[in-house]
Amino acid sequence: MALFRENEIKALKQGRFELLVIGGGATGAGIALDAASRGLRVALVERDDFASGTSSRSTKLVHGGVRYLEQAIKLLDLGRLGLVNAALRERAVILRIAPHLTRRLAFLTPLYRWRSLPYYYTGLKLYDHLAGRLSLGPSRFVSAQQARACFPAIKRTGLKGGLIYFDGQFDDARMNLSLVLTARQYGAVVANHVEVRGLDKRSARIRAAAVHDHIAGDDWEIEAQVVINAAGPFADLVRRMDDPLAKPTLNLSSGVHIVLDQRLCAPDLGLLIPRTADGRVIFLIPWMGTTLAGTTDSPAAVDFHPQAANQDIDYILRELATYLEHPIDRSEIKAAWSGLRPLIGAANVANTAALPRDHAIDVSPSGLITVVGGKWTTYRLMAKEAVDRAIELGGFAPRLRCFTDQLLLLGAHELRLEGEQAAGCLRGRNMDADLPVDVASHLRSAYGDRAPQVAEIAARGYFSRLAQGYPFIEADVLWAAREEMACTVMDVLARRTRLAFLDNAAARAAVPRVSKLLAQEFHWDELKLKVERQLAEERLAQGL
Repeated sequence: MALFRENEIKALKQGRFELLVIGGGATGAGIALDAASRGLRVALVERDDFASGTSSRSTKLVHGGVRYLEQAIKLLDLGRLGLVNAALRERAVILRIAPHLTRRLAFLTPLYRWRSLPYYYTGLKLYDHLAGRLSLGPSRFVSAQQARACFPAIKRTGLKGGLIYFDGQFDDARMNLSLVLTARQYGAVVANHVEVRGLDKRSARIRAAAVHDHIAGDDWEIEAQVVINAAGPFADLVRRMDDPLAKPTLNLSSGVHIVLDQRLCAPDLGLLIPRTADGRVIFLIPWMGTTLAGTTDSPAAVDFHPQAANQDIDYILRELATYLEHPIDRSEIKAAWSGLRPLIGAANVANTAALPRDHAIDVSPSGLITVVGGKWTTYRLMAKEAVDRAIELGGFAPRLRCFTDQLLLLGAHELRLEGEQAAGCLRGRNMDADLPVDVASHLRSAYGDRAPQVAEIAARGYFSRLAQGYPFIEADVLWAAREEMACTVMDVLARRTRLAFLDNAAARAAVPRVSKLLAQEFHWDELKLKVERQLAEERLAQGL
């Protein structure tokens, strides 16, 4: 195994920590960064890979939530309105601290009835107003002709016009990874593929966690004064390690997305379908050279590998057909996946779409802090509140106050331009001379100011593409293994690159080459290589 991860495991075995974070998704990674940047001794463990669950399966939007704003107004719910307001502020923070991983994206909301115009126009203008000086651009009306020109795939019959508004887009898995690696830079000890299997109480307080390393097969205990449960959809499983009689706190919702051909969207414009048959919204957005469509919101059960259900895929295709000139055939789907949302609410609620996306923090009698609910855009606020609670509970004296709203993530430090422009320029460096345009663009957007280091690996002979038509190259694999704690083929294909989420067939074709590169890097024998390759092929055959 790469020296990077070996050192982290060694530190986990030898260290004594003030804070142990269980879960390496957005919330757990945000907590680790917040706590470490304040000067606390922090450990973070994740049973699978960083962002392997919900945090890599979002709609890729950094947004306040126009649908949540509509719900707040209809229900006269000041709490939901406050959530939208906070999310809009956090949208600006995320675009500022990770400019290489984020960008501004325009959306078209088509109008087929004139009487809908005042309703949606007023709502989007309120959205602009709530964002204030942090607005990404004013919403505006466009004619039917203009709407067709900027979104040619839209259904023309009956189209009256459209509304353009702006939100943020990001690469969720790589954002998650950047949080983890930045936390490590500030002193946190982090490890993926390390599962918590029990909590050890001393004098009725949790003081350690029994863990298992799925890579090396080792078992040991991690001592910590305070433990935070940030396991997302699996938070109730961790709570039952503390108290076997603990009642469920979560309602899980399945959000399905499908990936289609790039031709449906312009590179800088998405489509918001504001009203579906059951009152939800559907997004159709450009994403990494493809078109992403979703999402659904259906009750779900705990599942470490949730699958995109056929009825959910059919639902998305059916709703798209209402707004597109030509229906999408199921054979055109390149990839599909499901993510579990950990929503707060009474058990067995049938309409999970109506549940708010706020969060809650609970402290058990034995001192387990559990963070549940929330959404990607507000991860930083959730992290701050959780760390504040941990400091109070543990009686810690942090050296610094929270400053994660100003803390640039790994890859952003040498970027000098703002927003989407930053992804296109590395100050004083030129990688384009020896790389295809799409590959150079990918390296800049994925790695920011570290892109030249990946390009140097490519220059040593590792420049071949992993799949035709996609910008991911062999250097991505080696960098992922050496610098980003990728341990398995799926770590690389699904989260360090996003190939498995973009094109299932292309990812399956890339498995042999990725396996060989990892075997070379980690010195796998033939049996280990065969097993890793087979596991990846089986996982991709089943679907993400």
